[in-house]
Amino acid sequence: MTFTITTCNVNGIRAAMRKGMESWWAQTSADVVLLQEVRAPDDILRKLIPEDWHLVSSACKIKGRAGVAIASRTPLSEVTFGVQEEEPPVDTGRWLEATVDTPMGKLRVVSAYLHSGQVGTEKMDQKYAHLALVSQRLQDLKKQSAVVCGDFNIVHTEKDIKNWKSNHNKTAGVLDEEIAFLDKWFGDGWVDVQRQLAGAEAQGPYTWWSQRGKAFDNDAGWRIDYQMATPDFAGKATSFEIGRASSYDTRWTDHAPLTVVYQD
Repeated sequence: MTFTITTCNVNGIRAAMRKGMESWWAQTSADVVLLQEVRAPDDILRKLIPEDWHLVSSACKIKGRAGVAIASRTPLSEVTFGVQEEEPPVDTGRWLEATVDTPMGKLRVVSAYLHSGQVGTEKMDQKYAHLALVSQRLQDLKKQSAVVCGDFNIVHTEKDIKNWKSNHNKTAGVLDEEIAFLDKWFGDGWVDVQRQLAGAEAQGPYTWWSQRGKAFDNDAGWRIDYQMATPDFAGKATSFEIGRASSYDTRWTDHAPLTVVYQD
């Protein structure tokens, strides 16, 4: 038996649906789809996702920002919002957990949209504060079968970005202080599933391309979308796919869906 999980930053669900996501959704074979940067109220999102899918979502308290969701073909239970009970508004709509039944047993799934940050601004402080909270939550989560999916807004190594030298320690997402969090998570038992399947020496494949210039056409991308699983579940991963659009004008988001198939 297999269980398929897809994660994608949709860069605004309403725009994504207009640009072709509705067709993608009708064809997906995923059992669970995790969304980030939804940027829509919960009631609007419910109207856009097919009715036969179970849906939980968490909109950001700041209008037009963030927002995460989990859609599943089977019921979701034990839903929790955020990495702590009380959060500043900027942290809301960034972390959503639920439990789903799989052929391998119960699985805790998380849709995460971590701060992007901006060097030398308050946004960077907000990012580091949120990453510290995530680290605390991961300590508890790893006690069960779990997979954390989403846009982490951090590359891990030079294999995860086309232009490493021009960005390393200059651009948010490629700073050693940020990368240290991924080092800690992956060194503490969590598994980077795509990297496990692709191999340590593979360049990319990437999941995000800047809208500027010819980044998409030149595949000058970043791998910042992850499926990060506990070892027991990561060991069941058999294949992954990056749903990169065939051309710039057929994209419905600036990211690409990351799909992983798990098999008992």
